[in-house]
Amino acid sequence: MNTATKSPRLSREESRLQTRAHLLAAAKRLFVDRGFGATSLRDIAAEAGYTQGAFYSNFASKEELFVALMQERSRTQVTDIGRILSDPSSSADDILNALEVWAQTLDAEPEWSVLGVEFKLQGRRNPVFAAASQALLDAHRDGLAYCIAQIFARLERVPPESPTILAASFMGLSQGLALQRSMLSEVPIGHMIMVFLRGLLAAAPPAR
Repeated sequence: MNTATKSPRLSREESRLQTRAHLLAAAKRLFVDRGFGATSLRDIAAEAGYTQGAFYSNFASKEELFVALMQERSRTQVTDIGRILSDPSSSADDILNALEVWAQTLDAEPEWSVLGVEFKLQGRRNPVFAAASQALLDAHRDGLAYCIAQIFARLERVPPESPTILAASFMGLSQGLALQRSMLSEVPIGHMIMVFLRGLLAAAPPAR
């Protein structure tokens, strides 16, 4: 008697979401390896193990997929930082230690910083893509700015610049370091972000 447990049959929506996730993962790999411009819809579908029809059932275009991929990353990143700040009983050391752990996740997946550079470049090169990409970058900057404002407030420090400018600066730092990986491979991006953040906090005057 075969006692093996069969996997439950996926609903239509569950199957669609699984296909979507596989397409996003495949696109991520190809965009990092080849670049956005050198990757076709057919390449993405084949890498994920689907037909082009399956691609078009989930995304209208390669550009729409790229926006969705970066939206998910932005949402996860901002949510993770927000979760660190959500415990009102956390001390300053607790918050900084938790941020250090979060920064290690950036270093575990340095390809996201590479994709951030690719995303920004495509927004400059493709007028059709420009509005959607800039809207997402602005939303990500604003989400990070809110988190940065909360970090300084929780540690009772006055930020040296507006949180929006600091957020844009940290985004630029991340992308700049990603472009220097060949020279700075021994310097983790997340670690350097924390070095600068700790430096800013140490130099910031106490809030009154």
